[in-house]
Amino acid sequence: MGASGRVPRKVYETELLRLQAELVTMQEWVRRSGARVVVVFEGRDAAGKGSAIKRVAEYLNPRVARIVALPAPTDRERSQWYFQRYVQHLPAAGEIVLMDRSWYNRAGVERVMGFCTEAEHRRFLHQCPLFERLLVEDGILLRKYWFSVSDGEQEARFRSRLEDPMRRWKLSGTDLDSVAHWEDYSRAKDEMLVHTDIPEAPWWVVDSDDKRRSRLNMIAHLLGSIDYERVEAPVLELPARPPSGGYRRPARESQRLVPDHAAGLSG
Repeated sequence: MGASGRVPRKVYETELLRLQAELVTMQEWVRRSGARVVVVFEGRDAAGKGSAIKRVAEYLNPRVARIVALPAPTDRERSQWYFQRYVQHLPAAGEIVLMDRSWYNRAGVERVMGFCTEAEHRRFLHQCPLFERLLVEDGILLRKYWFSVSDGEQEARFRSRLEDPMRRWKLSGTDLDSVAHWEDYSRAKDEMLVHTDIPEAPWWVVDSDDKRRSRLNMIAHLLGSIDYERVEAPVLELPARPPSGGYRRPARESQRLVPDHAAGLSG
């Protein structure tokens, strides 16, 4: 398998499961140690951020690891300090937050589509490194991943979604506008990296033309970037069932049962 070839499915599935098991190990260390982890997923539309988040979170405890994907800000939120709506979603001790887009909306879609002013954009580029340094200084483990996809691959994924009724919900008018604004988004991303790729919280670029490869690379990097330790799980034993105390289940006819839809399916 060459470095640029597509990862074979069997190889991918085997390694993904191994990495996901390590994520569970890391999760237990986070929970026991009281660490706080924030993972920012950014990148082009259709670059594979959502599918990568899904694989990261698949076997994690939702009480420990949660996905934050905020809708458009309300009028009240627009009047607040820009970072304020994100602060409330930061992790407490023993938690992992996976951010499906983040405060970097201001440097991307808001900048390109004119949803913020020039002054607001300049203020963001100035304040963002300060904000992130404060998070890291306070002990938060902040990791930032930019998913990069070629224009041809992005267009192919958009067409695939348009033709698939199960995935059309993933597309919006703003997503499709990104095709016409490809170079504008490129310039905005380049400017963002210049200002926010800081030693305390560097950007890591994930080549995502091959989604399988990008998921494996991103998860492996995340695991390698956190100095976690394997935590011994408590020994659990299934207790013996006590003798019956005379309880009798009510008759099935006395309950409203879900109809047996599966019974009508052919084998």
